[in-house]
Amino acid sequence: MIKIEVRYFATLRLKGMKKEIIEVADEIKTSKLLDILGIKREDVAILLVNGIITTSDPSLKDKDVVSLFPPVGGG
Repeated sequence: MIKIEVRYFATLRLKGMKKEIIEVADEIKTSKLLDILGIKREDVAILLVNGIITTSDPSLKDKDVVSLFPPVGGG
């Protein structure tokens, strides 16, 4: 089992949760993590893995930290 810390920002905070630890059997891609979390890729404007912005679909390893930011609206 590997543990991945997920940090949620703004409207992506699920049930008011700011962060949680997700346990999965093996390394997974960020897209699979979003599927597990029930978050659509288009609902994430910025995705950081260990503090680095990624636009690809990297594999996540034990103790990685994923931060999810939604698109910003306003006017």
